[in-house]
Amino acid sequence: MARRVEQKAAARERIAAQLAAQQAAERRRRLLLAVGAVVLVIVIVGGLVAIRLVGGGKKTATGPTGAADAALITALSSIPESTFSTVGTEGVKAAPSAIDAPALTANGKPKVLYIGAEFCPFCAAERWPVTVALSRFGTFSNLGTTHSASADEFPNTPTLSFHGATFTSQYLAFTGVETTTNEQQGNGYKPLDTPAADDEKTFETYNKPPYVSSEGSIPFIDIGGKFVSSGATYSPQLLAGKTQAQVADALKDPSNDIAKAVIASANVYTAAICKITNNQPANVCTSSAVTAAASKLGGGNS
Repeated sequence: MARRVEQKAAARERIAAQLAAQQAAERRRRLLLAVGAVVLVIVIVGGLVAIRLVGGGKKTATGPTGAADAALITALSSIPESTFSTVGTEGVKAAPSAIDAPALTANGKPKVLYIGAEFCPFCAAERWPVTVALSRFGTFSNLGTTHSASADEFPNTPTLSFHGATFTSQYLAFTGVETTTNEQQGNGYKPLDTPAADDEKTFETYNKPPYVSSEGSIPFIDIGGKFVSSGATYSPQLLAGKTQAQVADALKDPSNDIAKAVIASANVYTAAICKITNNQPANVCTSSAVTAAASKLGGGNS
C-alpha cells in the first residue's frame, strides 16, 4: 500500500513538473512574440522615417514629368466641331488684344510665340486651350506632361509642357518657351529654356501696357505680331485635383465646366490665329464657333 502511495505521489510530481515546464515554455513563446512585434514596429517606423527624409515628407513636383501619351494627344486634337459650336465663347474671361506691330514670322510663316514657365499655375491652365487651338492648324510632337509648382497658388495644376515639343503646320509656325521647371532652386525655380534674342525682345516690348494690362505677366502669347495675350483666360482652380487624362476626358462633354473654359478659350485663340493665316484652313476658320469668337478679340489697350 505504501509503495502505491509513493508511486502516485511521484506521478503527481512528474505531472506538476511537466505543467510547469509547459507554462514556462508558453511564457517564453509569448515573450518572444512580443519582442518580435516590437522589433517589427521599429523596423517599419524606421523605414517610414527614412522614406520621409529621402522624399522630403511630402509629394513634390518634378518636371517635366514625362511625355504626353498618344491617347492624350488624340483627345486634344480630335474634338468634334459640334463641341466647339456648343461651347461657343461664354466661358471666356479674357481674350487676345490686337496690336500694331511688325509681323511675327518664322521660315516664311506667321508665328505664334508662347513664353511661360512650368511652375506657373496660370501657364498650366492656358496651355490647354493653346494646344487645342493650335492642334486645329497642325500637329504637335514630343509634348510633355507636368504640373505647376506645389508651393505656389493653385498648387500642382495638371498641364502640358512645350519644353522640347515641336509643331508642324503648313499654315503657321510655333515657338514654345518654358523658362523654368517647377522645381525650386533658392528663391526661384530651376532654369529650363532660354528664349531666342528676337523672342526675348518681343516679350520685353509687348508684354507691358498699353499692349497688355500689366507688365511681365506669364504666360505671354504673341499671335503673328497681330494679337497678344498675357495671363490666363480662366481660373486654374477649375483643374484642381485632376490628372491630365481627366482634363482631356472632360473636354468631351460641352456641359462640363472645364470644357466650357478650355474650349471657349480655344475658340478665341483659333479666331486670332485665323486672322494671321488668311482664314486657312477654311473648314476651321469659317466655322460658326470661330466666326462668333472673332467678336471677342480685344481691340488693344491703347
